[in-house]
Amino acid sequence: MHLYSLKLRCAQQDDGNEQHVAGAERLTSTENVLPSAQSLLRRALLRNDEPPDLVSLKIEKINRNDVIFLEALPVRTIDVPNANAGINELQKILETMSPTNVSGILELLQSEQNMRGAVLLHADTLERLEPNQKRGIRVTYMDANSVDTHTAVKNHFREALVLATKTASAPNIIGEICISDDPDYVTGYVASKHIGYVRITHLKKFGTPYGKRIFLYRGDKSDVAECIAYLENQKVLVRNVPHSPDDARRGPCKRNAAIAEQLETIVAEQLYRECKTVPADNVLILASNNYLGLANDPEVKAFAAEQLEKYGIGSGGSRLTTGTTGLHTLLEARLAEFKQTEAALVFNSGFAANIGIIPAICKAGDVIFSDELNHASLIDGCRLSKAETVIYRHNDMDDLEAKIRSRPGVKGMIVSDAVFSMDGDILHYPRFLEIAERYDLFSMVDEAHSTGVLGQRGTGIAEHFGTTRQADILMGSLSKALGSEGGFVCGSELLISFLRNRSRSFIFSTSLSPVIIAAAVKSLEILTRHPERVQRLRENVQYFCRCLRERGIDARTESAIIPIIVGGEEMAVRLAERLLDEGIFATAIRYPTVKRGAARLRLTVMATHSQADLHWAAERIGAMEPPPMLPTKCGRIPSCQDA
Repeated sequence: MHLYSLKLRCAQQDDGNEQHVAGAERLTSTENVLPSAQSLLRRALLRNDEPPDLVSLKIEKINRNDVIFLEALPVRTIDVPNANAGINELQKILETMSPTNVSGILELLQSEQNMRGAVLLHADTLERLEPNQKRGIRVTYMDANSVDTHTAVKNHFREALVLATKTASAPNIIGEICISDDPDYVTGYVASKHIGYVRITHLKKFGTPYGKRIFLYRGDKSDVAECIAYLENQKVLVRNVPHSPDDARRGPCKRNAAIAEQLETIVAEQLYRECKTVPADNVLILASNNYLGLANDPEVKAFAAEQLEKYGIGSGGSRLTTGTTGLHTLLEARLAEFKQTEAALVFNSGFAANIGIIPAICKAGDVIFSDELNHASLIDGCRLSKAETVIYRHNDMDDLEAKIRSRPGVKGMIVSDAVFSMDGDILHYPRFLEIAERYDLFSMVDEAHSTGVLGQRGTGIAEHFGTTRQADILMGSLSKALGSEGGFVCGSELLISFLRNRSRSFIFSTSLSPVIIAAAVKSLEILTRHPERVQRLRENVQYFCRCLRERGIDARTESAIIPIIVGGEEMAVRLAERLLDEGIFATAIRYPTVKRGAARLRLTVMATHSQADLHWAAERIGAMEPPPMLPTKCGRIPSCQDA
């Protein structure tokens, strides 16, 4: 769990000497490093009429767990007509802090000497406490916790409030005074924990190039080092920072404060998530659901490009208005043929399919029996239906049947993943169908991770078990082994006609782009023509598991998903980061996707992996010190029903 610190420094050269003129910094997430860096550099190069002679940008990775959160100081503004009036107001506020020599503090503040850093001043003796008085104290590693637009324009107020909030929480600091050295910025402030952040609209005359920042220290000099260490090294994110003084006058935003508090809890529990940018090259991807490599297949890309010229990008409407092209109907016909059903219907995603199918079929008064490890989309579909949901033990057909018997005569559905997405194990399909038939319940199977993976031809779970019997509702995904996007459902003509008229996520969504549909059409055609891709995937999975077992990791699976159970959330994240440093992109899976304490690395294999790469990856995983993971067998660690 990392953030990045970005520190910008600008300098001018004068007779061979560098003179610091400006600085700025950000604490930002991985995906925002580039836009943040660009905005800081634009800010440096657009500064005043003449750009600086030297610009440096330091980017440093920091551990998010080292960051503390502070609430922004409350803000008020004292409006004064001129600098003399402003200094008088400042003097009144300083006197409430009871320093011995207020006039001495003000004299230092207004002296014609700029410093790169701040003065650390003993409030009672006026002794300078900075180790290097020319350098001063530099407060770093801080930013607002709220989303920043990262514009190139300096926001004096926002940046000063962040710094003042951090400074006010430092050990032994009783207050801070600041006047900017910007000739055109005459507003200054005084701040402390007790008075908040007090803006004074004039603390110097326009055109005055002098400014200063003074930290007032009170306490034993032996504690100065601790104070400086906090100011210069403690990582801080400040919550609820208003964008402007006007925003501050309107008061704190309680709704954002509640969100910020919840986010802080997520961070503290090692559950914070970020979108990781997949490196373009030099990384072995062991986390993709593109099991057959069809997303990158030249034939698929060429056909999609050809159809792009014919149909354009967007469909322009829902499937029941202008959003059905010949490609859409072709894909549905071929999906039905592939799955050996009467008809098929394409949805915008697998998630959209599941939350559209289940509520269309079941309603209040019905009962849905759901495996405890079912995917979140199935869980949400059950909730949206308003039917009673009964959870049975993972893949335990005896428990399923016992729970059905305890509710004799109910109407409803049994629903399960075919391949469980976090464990990689496979549904006991024949018994599942038998139970559904015996008790006259709809059977629904989510084949997202079995289509293109199970069976000699990749047709899915029925082929895997050598049966022609099908579930009433076969849901699947176009975005995994088929390498495109979207979801689908296969079944009887009656079922598909009903869903076309009752499934809200189908009816009220703009349909998928013809380009996406074209890619799926071609991928399905290639899979049908070249079932050896499925065999190559299976060989790679078996080889990789064998390589891992040779290094003491009990890896076994019948699908393409290999979970390596770690246990602790922090350990899983740390291992994923260490693997990325080694050149292996693997995913750390944590609560709520899986049960607390069952965090894991979720490894996936592709047909396009070379055995040399898989052997190397197994070596790197097995060589980690200390041993990073506990031996495990797939499918035995329950995940959270609330995922």
